[in-house]
Amino acid sequence: MMSGTSADAVDAAAADLEVHDDAVHLRPLGLLSESYPAALVGALRTALPPAATTLEAVCRLDTGVGQAFARLAARADAELCDGRAELVVSHGQTVYHWTEDGHVRGTLQLGQPAWIAERTGLPVVSDLRSRDVAAGGQGAPLVSALDVLWLAGRGRRSVALNLGGIANVTVVAPGAEPVAFDTGPAGALLDAVVQQATDGVQAYDVDGALAAAGRVDEDLLAALLADPYYARPAPKSTGKELFSPAYLDPVLAGRPGLALEDLLATLTDLTAATVAAAVHAAGGQEVVAAGGGTRNPTLLARLRERLGPVPLLVSDELGLPAAAKEAYAFALLGYFTLVGLPASVPSCTGARHTSVLGSLTPGRDGWPRWGGPPARPTRLVVDQERSSR
Repeated sequence: MMSGTSADAVDAAAADLEVHDDAVHLRPLGLLSESYPAALVGALRTALPPAATTLEAVCRLDTGVGQAFARLAARADAELCDGRAELVVSHGQTVYHWTEDGHVRGTLQLGQPAWIAERTGLPVVSDLRSRDVAAGGQGAPLVSALDVLWLAGRGRRSVALNLGGIANVTVVAPGAEPVAFDTGPAGALLDAVVQQATDGVQAYDVDGALAAAGRVDEDLLAALLADPYYARPAPKSTGKELFSPAYLDPVLAGRPGLALEDLLATLTDLTAATVAAAVHAAGGQEVVAAGGGTRNPTLLARLRERLGPVPLLVSDELGLPAAAKEAYAFALLGYFTLVGLPASVPSCTGARHTSVLGSLTPGRDGWPRWGGPPARPTRLVVDQERSSR
């Protein structure tokens, strides 16, 4: 289960996970999404950086997010797992990712897991990023653990791309250490602009229609591309701490007449340009995209133009639903945690070593008695999806 940087809804992806020999088999069982209550969305957006907040607000948010996750977890168990779920893995809601001089000092995800355990009776794995940060890593992109296992057998330099609020890539190539990092904003700035322009009536640019009606402002694009973040070497990670709604204020100050459509077209091209630059620099031979941004045809069209001859696939074409891929990645991480296997990939996060991630909250019957494989699997196989739910 997870909620992305849009901070507006929770996704729950259900999966069967089994290990045979050296491969972990993941069978998707379906995806449910549920919007946060409107009051919770407002409270989250009010508290997120660069805004100031209080410990009272943090406590209330931790409870509210935890309860929202608990409601959806109970639904997912009943509707996707026929009441037979054995484990809940909760990413929670990221509210702060503390970086200084290119190093991550801490990361905070809210959503008290006790609410999930109490509502469902199931054990919960949560707080999956902090251990990697403590080991010197970025705590991101943790989805690289799935990417490395899944794409290792494709025999080419594959780039897994996630288009959420922030875009991140994992580069997987035969005979080479995998590399992963955040490339920059995907939906974060686009969504913020739309919400501000419509007074919150519209949460995002539906189907990229507004951006499609605009023209890229090349001077503005050049100013945005000058941000030092893009020139920093990997591993690196970022979030709304940098790409906040206020991020655009300085560069837009001298452009009072810029049309909304042109601004969105420029921000869409910013994502396409920064992702394509990362792919080309890595020598990518194919891109496999997932995340909410894959539902934006304008963004995908601009990305294909920027990628040139490098083919762009959507993860559904390889059997893994694009809307749920990140949630399935955290299901995999939680499974590894429960059976005591390390999951993080140090070459992707920058950590000193791989780690068993997360914290465990016992369910109604205490700790689960799971046996696990003796060693970490080296491959991921996506089996036939049970349903299209």
